[in-house]
Amino acid sequence: MYRLKDEILHIIRSLNVKIDDEQIHIIDRGIPHKLTKLNEDYMVVYTFAFQERYLKIGKAGPKSFARVNSHHYSPNSSNSNLSKSMLSDRDFGSFALTEENIKDWIKNNTARLDILMEKRLGIFVLNFVEAYLHLKFQPKYEGFETQRFT
Repeated sequence: MYRLKDEILHIIRSLNVKIDDEQIHIIDRGIPHKLTKLNEDYMVVYTFAFQERYLKIGKAGPKSFARVNSHHYSPNSSNSNLSKSMLSDRDFGSFALTEENIKDWIKNNTARLDILMEKRLGIFVLNFVEAYLHLKFQPKYEGFETQRFT
């Protein structure tokens, strides 16, 4: 976890962006994970992983925290979210997932890591950290399959 924070800080600083260590916090919510209310002074890049495979990495600004605490746990919350992707994935067929049990299954079986950043760092830092994690971890449910490295 500290290595990831050090990597992020190093890369941002290499672009001559001033950032203090205290402006980024990495919270390992573990397995099972509990949701918490996020402070409106922060933005977040959140990750979901199952058995050391990243499934979803997303971001939320200070005014879109519903995306962090509910969006990915309910298949009908949007056109694209973690629960909807898992329900249509044959790899998860053996878990008997349904619209009714997917929320609890995600909380009880996926690792959740949140990278909180002070909102005054701005949207470009938020976008950069999300893109860096996409490239580093290549989550299963980001982009179209034909667009991913093989």
